Amino acid sequence: MTNTIGDVEEADVILVTGSNTTENHPVLSSYVKRAVKYKNAKLIVVDPRRIKLTKFADQWLRPNLGTDVAWINGLMHVIISENLHDKAFIENRTTDFEKLKSMVEKFTPDYVEQITGIPAQEIIDAARLYANAKACAILYCMGITQHTTGTDNVKSLANLSMLCGNLGIAGGGVNPLRGQNNVQGACDMGGLPNVFTAYQPVTDEGARKKMEEAWGVTDLPDKVGLTVTKMVPMAHDGDMKAMYIIGENPLVSDPDLNHAEKSFGNLDFLVVQDIFMTETARIADVILPSACFAEKEGTFSNTERRVQRVRKAVDAPGIAWDDWKITSEIAKRMGYPMAYKNAREIFEEIANVSPSYGGITYDRIDREGLHWPCPAADHPGTPILHTAQFTKGKGTFHAIDYIPPAEQVDEEYPLYLTTGRVLYHYHTGTMTRRTEGLNERAPESFAEISAQDAKKFGIEDESMINVASRRGEIKVRAKISDMVDSGTVFIPFHYSEAAANRLTNAELDPISNIPEYKVCAVKLSGVA
Repeated sequence: MTNTIGDVEEADVILVTGSNTTENHPVLSSYVKRAVKYKNAKLIVVDPRRIKLTKFADQWLRPNLGTDVAWINGLMHVIISENLHDKAFIENRTTDFEKLKSMVEKFTPDYVEQITGIPAQEIIDAARLYANAKACAILYCMGITQHTTGTDNVKSLANLSMLCGNLGIAGGGVNPLRGQNNVQGACDMGGLPNVFTAYQPVTDEGARKKMEEAWGVTDLPDKVGLTVTKMVPMAHDGDMKAMYIIGENPLVSDPDLNHAEKSFGNLDFLVVQDIFMTETARIADVILPSACFAEKEGTFSNTERRVQRVRKAVDAPGIAWDDWKITSEIAKRMGYPMAYKNAREIFEEIANVSPSYGGITYDRIDREGLHWPCPAADHPGTPILHTAQFTKGKGTFHAIDYIPPAEQVDEEYPLYLTTGRVLYHYHTGTMTRRTEGLNERAPESFAEISAQDAKKFGIEDESMINVASRRGEIKVRAKISDMVDSGTVFIPFHYSEAAANRLTNAELDPISNIPEYKVCAVKLSGVA
């Protein structure tokens, strides 16, 4: 997030898109609801489903799946044509505005309505509401990123925010809501194939030299590594022989699961490190039991970039170890003496080699966390990014055209499927589906279907149905609901016995390599 969670309550207008916030981020959603109810903030929700947050919205735009670039360009078209953009911010802090202006010229409200299904007047009203706010916060989640155009979607939201000068100010910003408690921290620590910690490129000679000196090694590779979505097809084709998976359950979470299962079956050696016996762990050659968050010391960096202490509350069961200890012992056996005394010593190394963490110490975050970047011991941290300038200097507008989803409906597969989460379960259910109370609240998978589609395809409420795509088929319980519009089906992906990802499309965004989980074509039929 460019801004903090609490800063959401300072916004005059909040735009939420691609985020079922009340179910996926229930704590953060309370800030949004408070801002609307008690501070007179206006709320724009853009979502194809009638999520609970729409009850608080001044405007709800309901786009067709996979049309985000079109409606965002449509808002910008109205803002520019009605002279509502922030000319001073554009002049002083951005480049390539004319390229953007030229691109969005064709995205008239009527043209956008043809693509998105959003009525033209609603595009105009939302654009005016956004542009006339003193400060507007954009919140988004994986409904924006999990597309073959996910990178384009994010850049488009950044375009919109820059267009109205909403970056670097209280109550503004472009704020991705991270999906897990330390996803931000994992990325910060170099959990990406192209960077060291703090996003220092592996291709940068200076960064490599610094790491070589810190780690006592030479000749660190300068080649960018592989994303997991590239590794799985390589395993399928026999080009990757072994894999080591930590805290992931791809045999539920990967797209096109039938293909993924074949891919993992082709590995010569699979190691899984986790806290429970997951679906993926069951096929592993070696399982390494690890401690959960409450059983270890360390830090988490949350969605607002706040680095916080995590303290051990209970002992880990059995022979489970801290993840860092497992990694260190493997390194030692492979010939590199990775000798750390404890998590604190590791964090001191992190601060030493990571500029944005340079001023953070255990003592400074003993009671309250600090927002990175915090480059020096006397630096207070940075709750709001880009207040004076962007990291690169001036922000660049990107002229982005609309590209349809990779898969389209046809006579055989006439409906679009989108996937997501429910309040009571998390991700692949590794933890939540072992909790009796949560299973009582959400015991099984379901398919949300509109009343019109249920009638059209002869589906009765609460009946068991087959949902099939070009890649697989599952049996789920039908749930006739006004949550989805005609032509769209929603299925949560937590349930391994009816895994939605047997249906989803593995086509990737060419930049981020994220699969298109949020749009694919399906058909429905009753179960005999």
